Amino acid sequence: MTAGAGLQHSEMFPLLHTDQENPCELFQIWLNLPKAKKFAEPHFKMLWAEDIPQKLLTDSKGKRTVVRVIAGHYADLKALAPAPDSWAANPANEVAIWTVSMEAGASWVIPAADEMAGRRLYFYRGNSLIINGTEVAPEHTIEVSANEELHIVNGTQDGYLLLLQGKPINEPVVQYGPFVMNTRTEIQETMEDYQRTQFGGWPWPGRDQVHPREKGRFATHLDGTVENRG
Repeated sequence: MTAGAGLQHSEMFPLLHTDQENPCELFQIWLNLPKAKKFAEPHFKMLWAEDIPQKLLTDSKGKRTVVRVIAGHYADLKALAPAPDSWAANPANEVAIWTVSMEAGASWVIPAADEMAGRRLYFYRGNSLIINGTEVAPEHTIEVSANEELHIVNGTQDGYLLLLQGKPINEPVVQYGPFVMNTRTEIQETMEDYQRTQFGGWPWPGRDQVHPREKGRFATHLDGTVENRG
């Protein structure tokens, strides 16, 4: 989703089970927009789980690593098209968002990228990870050099990583609540705009709208088109 000139959104999930827990693991990742794109037309699309490209890798011991490419590319694997005005829409910006799952004891090498890109890894589940000889505990973020290969050895449990990468926009950032602009004056103007227009309003009867679980997975677009994925 690209907020651009403004829209309201909310991530809500129905409880699928009534007789057991309903765990949900969610990453909400914000990419800033350069000043020239701050008022771009808002854009929304679904990246359905079954459509996201993934690559299965097997190391010399037969241990497997799966890389899911949500943005950017990995080797010959290219992500689905990003929002048209996103910083990720220009391949020169080296934006990458990958989720990675590694079997216990698996080894994997992350290839180098442009030296101007920033790169971070979030080790969010597992028991230990060794990156270029340094041990990392779970629930830690690691800032690494993008222009160097990273040799990763997973611990004795299955390990899960989130990789974030991209070149900097190199513009001032001012953030207040959900609004991100370049100056405090622009933030104030944006808040006044929201108070005046509500960015198009909210179409649902409640602020915490959750659809029935029987409805399945669906997306309704501005032109009325409905995608149903069951």
